Amino acid sequence: MQAPITTPSWTVGEVTVHRIDEIPLPPQTGPWLLPDATPGVVAGQDWLHPHFADADGVLRLNSHSFALVIDGLRVLVDTGIGNGKQRANPAWHDLHTDYPERLTAAGFPPEAVDLVVLTHLHADHVGWNTRQVDGAWIPTFPAARYLTARTEREFWTGYAMDEARRQMFRDSVIPIERAGLLDLVDVPADGTQILPGLRLLPTPGHTPGHVAVELTSRGETALITGDCLHHPVQLAHPAIGACVDIDPQQAEATRRTLLASLAGTDTLLLGTHFAPPTAGRVVAHEDAYRLLPVPAA
Repeated sequence: MQAPITTPSWTVGEVTVHRIDEIPLPPQTGPWLLPDATPGVVAGQDWLHPHFADADGVLRLNSHSFALVIDGLRVLVDTGIGNGKQRANPAWHDLHTDYPERLTAAGFPPEAVDLVVLTHLHADHVGWNTRQVDGAWIPTFPAARYLTARTEREFWTGYAMDEARRQMFRDSVIPIERAGLLDLVDVPADGTQILPGLRLLPTPGHTPGHVAVELTSRGETALITGDCLHHPVQLAHPAIGACVDIDPQQAEATRRTLLASLAGTDTLLLGTHFAPPTAGRVVAHEDAYRLLPVPAA
């Protein structure tokens, strides 16, 4: 008998943020993605164990989305890797997960989602934009507007893509454009409000148009990272970047500015790739920061 689906969630004011799990990423993800986060570096931060790293200093990372209802609209932030996608990364290739069922169990059946916010256009953040029906890729969320930064889409338009990235655009981005569902938003330096209580904040570096998503309700605040932070080890070592950062120096500067703004505040940080407990508050630690976990309900 299949176990019932449970949905971890956090309360921010009057808003409940749900984590929609897709898959845990394999152990080899950490050394590939964050090569400077060596076992020795990870072991030097006791607080990472046992949730965010194992006893051997191997990082734990997940793929998931966040879903919430705000201003009466069902909102999904990022759409993971997707099912049946042809991907160069073996961990992402031709998956068959129960992600749609998990969305539905949380109260977000795909046909009822109103808005999909894409922090950036990488394969593990846009995969469930579409699903395959009779050999064609169609929007998974047909009633939704899909939204990303104009800078992000325009950058990839002029980028010399390899075949793997072209394939991702063909199956997960272009179909929603052809359906007329993709909206491009200008995001100034101080961010832009897309709904009451929901803002996009520019966090460039990983990609030029990368955004984080800020939620405020009843005086409480949460921030969904996207990939400006991949793992809590980067709080302790903001200089550690991802091998796929388009502009590593800008990505580091963004991390440092963001973490400094969050440290010592009550803002709930929700990591798009953080393993459970996934969320926490940024506090000063040694000469940088650490994450004080806030477990899900």
